[in-house]
Amino acid sequence: MRNTFVALTLFALAKPVSTQAADKPNILIILVDDLGYGDLSCYGAKDLKSPHLDALMAEGMRFDSFYAN
Repeated sequence: MRNTFVALTLFALAKPVSTQAADKPNILIILVDDLGYGDLSCYGAKDLKSPHLDALMAEGMRFDSFYAN
């Protein structure tokens, strides 16, 4: 009985690599109130500096056509 349990446990843990989930993309949504299009330096603001968001934008995607209701 113990050998059967050990064998079933090892079989369950030895899954093929192909059944493991693929790496998912990292998605970051920044939700703020009263932020305009030009309020971040990555979108062209001269007075406000946002170095951490600039670094994230440099490695990711930039969306410049969006609407809010």
